[in-house]
Amino acid sequence: MNKTIDLYWDLGSTNSYFAIKMIKPIAERYQAQINWHPFNVGYFFQANNYVLMEESKAKLRNRCDDLMRWAKKYELPFHIPRAFPIKTSRALRGAIAMRMWDKEEPFIDAIFDAYWEKGDGNIGEYSSLRSIAESLGVDPDEFEAASETESVRQGLINSTNAAIERDVFGVPSIIIEDELYWGKDRMDFIEEHLARL
Repeated sequence: MNKTIDLYWDLGSTNSYFAIKMIKPIAERYQAQINWHPFNVGYFFQANNYVLMEESKAKLRNRCDDLMRWAKKYELPFHIPRAFPIKTSRALRGAIAMRMWDKEEPFIDAIFDAYWEKGDGNIGEYSSLRSIAESLGVDPDEFEAASETESVRQGLINSTNAAIERDVFGVPSIIIEDELYWGKDRMDFIEEHLARL
């Protein structure tokens, strides 16, 4: 049976960073294919009147402490960048554009590393995204032009709306068959599901 993982992500999501790092070896172990789905979580939050930074200071402090526990446990060079939150729509569209060059996954890896490991607060801007495209062997002018096409813009809208239709309400969301697993801390359930397949 073909094992398929639908992974919904947004660059601005700390938990997407961890989920991507953690799910790749699981997918490889079970010979499962990851389908990448950019999800404009900023649009979704706005539509539902949710503002992350308006949570209580105690909850935000605990969230940061907990993220550093995860980084230590999995030996990842994660840290909270100074520029947070950022607008991610250009990066999300960039991932869709990179499908033209079969570079979607390495592009996703690179933008997450740039933001959550190296603290590049400009990663939502073309000044940084162009450099990443070039490092992957893609002409930066062609990359930016492709990212701004109507088809790619609509592609992000379609990807987000299709996710909402599947009851995705946040990222990371991972769907296997019709089962939705939300968050970075569902890997045990995901591995059990893949093992059953």
